Amino acid sequence: MPALASHRKPRTRVRTTPAIGLTTAALASVTLLSTQSATAAPAEPKPGIEEVQKRVDSLYRQAGVATQEYNQAKTASAEQRSKVDALLEAAAKRADKLNETRRELGGYAAAQYRTGSIAPTATFFLADDPQSYFDQDQLMARMTSQQQKAVADFRTQQKEAAAKRVEATKSLETLTKSQASLRTSKQQVQTKLTEARSLLSELTAEEKARLAELERKKEAEARRKAEELARQQAAAKKKAGQGAKEEAAKPGTGTGTGAGTGTDSGSGYATKAEKVLAFARAQIGKPYVWGATGPSSYDCSGLTQAAWKAAGVSLPRTTWDQVEVGTRVATADLRPGDLVFFYDDISHVGIYKGDGMMIHAPKPGANVREESIYYMPIYGSVRPA
Repeated sequence: MPALASHRKPRTRVRTTPAIGLTTAALASVTLLSTQSATAAPAEPKPGIEEVQKRVDSLYRQAGVATQEYNQAKTASAEQRSKVDALLEAAAKRADKLNETRRELGGYAAAQYRTGSIAPTATFFLADDPQSYFDQDQLMARMTSQQQKAVADFRTQQKEAAAKRVEATKSLETLTKSQASLRTSKQQVQTKLTEARSLLSELTAEEKARLAELERKKEAEARRKAEELARQQAAAKKKAGQGAKEEAAKPGTGTGTGAGTGTDSGSGYATKAEKVLAFARAQIGKPYVWGATGPSSYDCSGLTQAAWKAAGVSLPRTTWDQVEVGTRVATADLRPGDLVFFYDDISHVGIYKGDGMMIHAPKPGANVREESIYYMPIYGSVRPA
């Protein structure tokens, strides 16, 4: 019997070369895609520490501006609230007076009704809107002079009450706008401070150390300039004193009591300045808090306002308004107690203490302290009183 032929297919040898080629192509494709992805969206380079310092300083400054806007809106809101309350109270009083007059007129009408005279008068007095009757000559002719005066008073009071209601409504609208501005400024402050904290939180320990070193250098340079100003002021004071002595020693100048023209006013200012600085020194170490006016924390203009209040001088709330108070003073002529303002936008202020130094509430995260007036770019200075 012949052997049966096998139906199994012959085993074929598997070639691995194409698979290897496919794997290589796949890897190359992945590598190419990765390269293209990296090329299309390169990682943003981390800012240098100097750039971080500039950004943080800028954010704090922007927060300072927003703080002054907040203070301004808060003051306006408080003033408008007082005005609205006063108007509402006045409107209520006028309404009471109007109702009293209405009752008086009602009494006249009731009396006429009882006597049976002038029946239409009752309708006139008791109507909600008697205006249509005011021009009726026949009715007015039948009224006594006392009744006519009561009617005239009623009309006047109606107009005044309506005017007060309109004024109160407008004041409420203004108050609503002030409160909206207050909320916006508050949000702006919080946003800027959050950005600044976020930048600082991303720094490594080494970067924080470098940032601290940059701050120390900045403070040292500011102190150097303050010391130079102190030397210049001391020299100018000495020269002025010598000149006064020489003038007093000249023949025919009398006892020299007139050599110090303006001394009385200067002495009065110095007395106030001592109180201002005594108050300011007592606040050293308390935290800066935007929008704060004491007693446990302050912002920059809140501190200056409170310090001068201790000397009996009332200053407005914001730096923008405080800079308009008193007399402008050159930096070389600064005296203790003067206010020094900073930046072109006048967003910061400190109290000059002498020798190129000031006491101020610097920024969020810092406490009230003494510092060189040259730590920030000076806008100008004023002598408040």
